[in-house]
Amino acid sequence: MAELILKSRRFREEREDDWRKLERLLGRMEKGGPGQLSDDDLLAVPVLYRAALSSLSVARATSLDRALLDYLEALCARAYFMVYGVRTSPWSRIRRFFAYDWPAAVQGLWRETLAALAILILGAVVAYVLVSVDPDWFYSLMPGGVAQGRDPTASAEALRATLNDAGKHTQLLSIFATFLFTHNAQVALFGFALGFAFGVPTAFLQLLNGCMLGALVAVFAAHGLGWELGGWLMIHGVTELFAVTLASAAGFHIGWTVAFPGRRRRVDALVDAGKRTGAVMFGVLIMLFVAGVLEGVGRQLITNTLVRYAIAAASGAIWTAFFYLPRAVPADAGGRAQR
Repeated sequence: MAELILKSRRFREEREDDWRKLERLLGRMEKGGPGQLSDDDLLAVPVLYRAALSSLSVARATSLDRALLDYLEALCARAYFMVYGVRTSPWSRIRRFFAYDWPAAVQGLWRETLAALAILILGAVVAYVLVSVDPDWFYSLMPGGVAQGRDPTASAEALRATLNDAGKHTQLLSIFATFLFTHNAQVALFGFALGFAFGVPTAFLQLLNGCMLGALVAVFAAHGLGWELGGWLMIHGVTELFAVTLASAAGFHIGWTVAFPGRRRRVDALVDAGKRTGAVMFGVLIMLFVAGVLEGVGRQLITNTLVRYAIAAASGAIWTAFFYLPRAVPADAGGRAQR
């Protein structure tokens, strides 16, 4: 026992200076980041970390005292996160999300996005044709109470008033705007969540969304108000429908991964798919918030149809450029903070 204690003491005395030096350097990095260290100290950290790992391995093999083992384990864990962990600030991570992570995730789902957009357009076209031929189809395609008077029985004057009169019909517009935001938020979240069922419910919800849009357009177009309705819808609809389409694309990606995981285990494939689609869905919530502002404020205050179309075109151009213009991976992505 005396011999073991002597070996333990000698082992600690021979290496303790390096441990203490590593501890001091880690403390400075934890307080102020790597920028607090000189170049020599930065180069010394990984060397001292590997030496501490070696000491921990020896200590475990020779059954030295428990206190020393606990100290070395804690020291090695701290050093590991400093050497290999992500040390960017919260603001840096936020900037990286908007500058690269979110657009890159959307770009990775371009096939699924095209499929979701095609389903939306298909639903709108089919509903438009059906309602134009037989107006009774409107009541089958549009959920009860949603139209709030915007149905085939309404006159052209009544329909036009709901688009341009921000005074008398403010309450009606607010109710409809609230429904649209809530509905599309639900479609976005459900479309993504139900993607696990091989994407089938996601496709159905996206088709239903298109049918509602096409049925509404058919009613207004029958009274010669299609142009005005387009401005009223698109001032916020470009952002809102884009967000819903991206959510459906994320759901399709999950469904495809469930059905065809490839050579990986299905669980591992879903983890990777979840990382990509998680960034997309967080961004979708941001887009729905922007759409809500355009819908609840911009559409109420702006009644000029040309201005509404201009805002819709600008928002479409901005989102397209934001997502699909090529960009370089940030040089400090997840690695050593820039000094």
